Amino acid sequence: MKLILLTSLTMLAFAANSVLCRMALAGESIDAASFTAIRLASGAVMLAILLLFRAEFRGKNRHHILRSGSWHSAGWLCLYATGFSFAYLSVSTATGALILFGAVQLTMMTASLISGERPGMQAWIGYSMAVAGMVFLLLPGASAPSLWGALLMAIAGAAWGMYSLRGRDSNNPMAQTAGNFLLTLPMSAVMLLFSLNRIHGNIDGVMLAIASGALASGLGYALWYHVVSRMSGATAATVQLSVPLLAAAGGMLIMQEPVTMRLLLTGIMILGGIALVTMKRPA
Repeated sequence: MKLILLTSLTMLAFAANSVLCRMALAGESIDAASFTAIRLASGAVMLAILLLFRAEFRGKNRHHILRSGSWHSAGWLCLYATGFSFAYLSVSTATGALILFGAVQLTMMTASLISGERPGMQAWIGYSMAVAGMVFLLLPGASAPSLWGALLMAIAGAAWGMYSLRGRDSNNPMAQTAGNFLLTLPMSAVMLLFSLNRIHGNIDGVMLAIASGALASGLGYALWYHVVSRMSGATAATVQLSVPLLAAAGGMLIMQEPVTMRLLLTGIMILGGIALVTMKRPA
């Protein structure tokens, strides 16, 4: 029961990132570059604080945490966060979460294929369903999302997929993520320099960005590290299917965003296809 509760809280935190970002940007409470920079900075602070309470890091300074990170991984992390924020300027909460999640899983599935993994027929059917769902979602039409926003979110998903692949063999994922978040700070500073003429924000926007970084990202990732070690890889992949659904519910309840028939059908195709890939057939 404790594992179920913690897993549910983690999925809510992941979905909350989409809701918080869309709330801030759709309401023009803050610009996308500032939201990204504040989210990454507050996430870095929260993860560093959590890390300093762990026995192996007590008495260590920030340089020790920085050495746990990687510039390569930090680059993927910054690209994900940037694409995520700018995409939510023009796509709905539900659409953004679905494209993001689909792109993450498709990136990781494709990497497995390239590395030589040979999936069975069930996995191929699921992979094809997910790809077809993404294509169908982006086809021109009255209910099609912004192509620019969808492309940015797909890039964000691919970047998060690459970031996740780099962290698969991590022996201390929480320490490495804290280090990676800290290493994104100079990258986000450069991004802000290129966005000086568009920077704006009020207290609501800043607080939403801090909540996204410190709570939904920092605490959310910390919870995920705790629960993911207690479940199989297939289970970990499957429970994440709930994230786009939770984000869609948040968008409807909090922002009164509609769910179109196109989004519903493509959601079934994408999430159903991913489920076929990640769920093992019974022996």
